[in-house]
Amino acid sequence: MGSPTTFLVAVLIIGSWILSGKYFNFSNTWQLIINTGTTIITFLMVFLIQNTQNRDSMAIQLKLDELLTADKGARNSMVNIEELSDEELETIHQEFKNIQKKYNARLKPHGLEVKVEHRRIDN
Repeated sequence: MGSPTTFLVAVLIIGSWILSGKYFNFSNTWQLIINTGTTIITFLMVFLIQNTQNRDSMAIQLKLDELLTADKGARNSMVNIEELSDEELETIHQEFKNIQKKYNARLKPHGLEVKVEHRRIDN
């Protein structure tokens, strides 16, 4: 749906609607046609976009799980971490913040610092 061809089709539909305005005397019905059409398309696109995001998110999670299982030094407990509760995720977040502090304490005498941000996303 995000292809240049689809965009061109949308532009042509809107152009046709604008040109047809003179034929319909720019009436309320003429305006209702475009309003109804765009509302329906927007409604359907919400589901299409959500489906695409879900698939993309799953693909990224699977790739990360593959990397975690392939690396002998990685904690395998991180596989399927997205299934944990908010409290469990916050505990792991604090662990990583503590690890960052330890690294910075070792690097600071050398004028170096590691800044890794783990942001919590609140919906």
